Amino acid sequence: MSLVDFSEDGQFAPKKIAAELRTTSEEVARSVGLGKDAVQRRDRVGSDRTQRRLREMVEIINKVEPRFGSYLMAYAWYRSEPLSGFSGRTAMQLVRDGQAGDVLEYIDAVDAGVFA
Repeated sequence: MSLVDFSEDGQFAPKKIAAELRTTSEEVARSVGLGKDAVQRRDRVGSDRTQRRLREMVEIINKVEPRFGSYLMAYAWYRSEPLSGFSGRTAMQLVRDGQAGDVLEYIDAVDAGVFA
């Protein structure tokens, strides 16, 4: 799926992301470490912080989707699979802690054959 499919009016749209992942926009907010107001109030959806967190999650899910065959399975991995080298924390926990870049580097390393 293209990034455009997750967006509306040039921004990431929590409702579109939630629909693709078969969940709620509130759950999407929790998955990136935001409160439900961040995805429900128009002024908060457009904030830099909200858009950055949504982008980070979408980038990670897009990167691992080919490995799992669906966005739904990639989202399950994002939420529940402990990553080696990160004290058993999941990609979701790392994104919540502002470490999305580390998750992306980890995925790149695994794809390159380096086992973290």
